[in-house]
Amino acid sequence: MTTDTPARLLQLLSLLQTPREWPGGELSERLGVSRRTVRRDIDRLRELGYPVQATKGADGGYRLVAGKAMPPLVLDDEEAVAIAVGLRAGAGHAVAGVDEASVRALAKLEQVLPSRLRHRVSTLQAATTPLTSGDGASIAPETLTVMASSIAGGERLRFAYRSGDGTPSRRLTEPYRLVSTGRRWYLVAYDLDREDWRTFRVDRVTEPFATGARFAPRELPTGNAAEFLRQSMYRRQETYAFDVVFAAPADFVAARVPAWVGAPEPIDEHSCRLRASTGDSVEWLAVRIAMVGCEFAVRGPRELVEYVRDLGARLSRAGGVPQTDGA
Repeated sequence: MTTDTPARLLQLLSLLQTPREWPGGELSERLGVSRRTVRRDIDRLRELGYPVQATKGADGGYRLVAGKAMPPLVLDDEEAVAIAVGLRAGAGHAVAGVDEASVRALAKLEQVLPSRLRHRVSTLQAATTPLTSGDGASIAPETLTVMASSIAGGERLRFAYRSGDGTPSRRLTEPYRLVSTGRRWYLVAYDLDREDWRTFRVDRVTEPFATGARFAPRELPTGNAAEFLRQSMYRRQETYAFDVVFAAPADFVAARVPAWVGAPEPIDEHSCRLRASTGDSVEWLAVRIAMVGCEFAVRGPRELVEYVRDLGARLSRAGGVPQTDGA
């Protein structure tokens, strides 16, 4: 039982910040206090500016909702580090306005981060390099946040959608996961009107709206959103197979290529082979392979072999010493 009221309020606030509805009985058990004490603590949070919404009935409970102003958040160490790293990576991303906003938010966050956490953030940032800065269409930040909140809260999501040929439609979905390919964001969701799983390019989504209607999560056919996206993309476009041998362990390569591209197969403890199919351009694939950061050999297709050879020659010339006229 938590007898320290300030500590109990912080624990209650931490629970409510999880995007779901908490029955009063469950909060009472978590905190080790009576339901009456929970109701009294909820009133205290409201007085402090936290917009806690209560619903009545057998399935009723409490949840934190959007208010007129954003009250302070309670973050544990791992959450604070994750947010700081994500904000640092926000600059140059394909989400409209995130570059500037991320700098402002990061400045506020790092000002209050304990030194041990600032060190972890700096160490992680220095040890990683983004493979791309994002060259897809811009996305309104609130579009992603509405989608992410709907996924976390298990709420149906309604939005307007424009297909590749420009055809408009309205969709009612049960959102499952957001998947980033490094260039674009995709939403994997169950389309209720079409009674089937679909993938949606987020830059083609407008007017996203969380309906508040809850749903029981369905089982994705592939069991993995990235794999489902990969298969969906291949069904919609012409693809070609490629074969690359890397002079690095499979886990090293797997951490540096998108999951939807495929998984490398170990050859031995020092090398692996990646055989998969893609609908991406030869140019993009060549650069992505080169940025894995180890020696590699392209076995096919011929177009990829030739492009990698030409790209290597251009890079060698670019890094050479210029010759003078008298040389």
